[in-house]
Amino acid sequence: MLVSDFDYHLPAELIAQQPLADRAASRLLHLARSPSLLEDRTFRDFPELLRPDDLLVFNNTKVLPARLFGHRGGSRAQRVSARNPAAADFLRGHVEVLLTKQLSAEPLEWEALVRPGRKLGVGERIYFGAEVSQDSHELAAEIIGRGAFGERHLRFDPVDDFFGVLQRIGHVPLPPYIDRPDTPADREQYQTVYAKPLGSVAAPTAGLHFTPEILDRTRERGIETAEITLHVGLGTFQPVRGEVVEEHTLHREWYQISEEAAQRIQRARDAGRRVVAVGTTTVRTLEFAIRQSQEGRITPQSGEAGIFIYPGFEFRVVGAMLTNFHLPKSTLLMLVAAFAGRERILRAYEHAVGERYRFYSYGDCMLIE
Repeated sequence: MLVSDFDYHLPAELIAQQPLADRAASRLLHLARSPSLLEDRTFRDFPELLRPDDLLVFNNTKVLPARLFGHRGGSRAQRVSARNPAAADFLRGHVEVLLTKQLSAEPLEWEALVRPGRKLGVGERIYFGAEVSQDSHELAAEIIGRGAFGERHLRFDPVDDFFGVLQRIGHVPLPPYIDRPDTPADREQYQTVYAKPLGSVAAPTAGLHFTPEILDRTRERGIETAEITLHVGLGTFQPVRGEVVEEHTLHREWYQISEEAAQRIQRARDAGRRVVAVGTTTVRTLEFAIRQSQEGRITPQSGEAGIFIYPGFEFRVVGAMLTNFHLPKSTLLMLVAAFAGRERILRAYEHAVGERYRFYSYGDCMLIE
């Protein structure tokens, strides 16, 4: 299967650069497989589009302010040789770091994307904070390794409250197709209203449309809900390299399904009720989890999920999904194509382009049944 089979044309002006002031005012494209249906709705219609016995499953991960701006401090050898202030200033060029995955807590090590990548080698020191120097900074890290796709492994110097400092000096990791700096408002708008455990470097964007009012209306209809956690990592930013879909490998991401969530999900499956996943991250978590049990049941579990879903995949848990519109040739577009059919999805995307839907993270959404 070719990656080019999942391409489509998207005018740049349809890429949403700002969220709507009212989350629930977004548009919803309702796509049903049987009977064939394609209709334009708004997200406020979502609770009424669900069945009374549906189980709605959310990913409750919370986004880290994972983008850091700092200055280079040079390698050990460079710092020793830089005997004069001018040479030291030369070493401290601007650096941008995107933390993508915590590797260990003691010592505190993270996987990260760095810019400028070519200039930052193993042994380089990086300093972060408002007033940055080797003697005055809020965070400091050393590059201790490189990954297969250019990512770096950073070891941070010990600090009393790393995540507190991160909340203070970090920036919201808006996706690269949002062509503007992050703002203080993004700290709230790029989170779901039900976000809890901190750990993602990207929002589970299908959940951004929910408001407390929509959640209340959903519960008033008697629709049961459950929450799982998948911390979105580097795979969100990883392009599909190569021309053949089957040769691509996704990064693994940490997930957890609590005992309560597992019981609710399995109880719905046992009763033949539909499981509706909010977002592709929820889909991946549920379909990975079911494959970890020899009995074919959802059980309480945690670990690292690594599952690549593309056409031909057998869905064992998810019966419907809410999802945003995804990038051309992306693994997420392949996932929704696996669920609804490639040709049907591409026709739906063509319709959305023609109707001027807003695309990607801050854009509109689809309900696929």
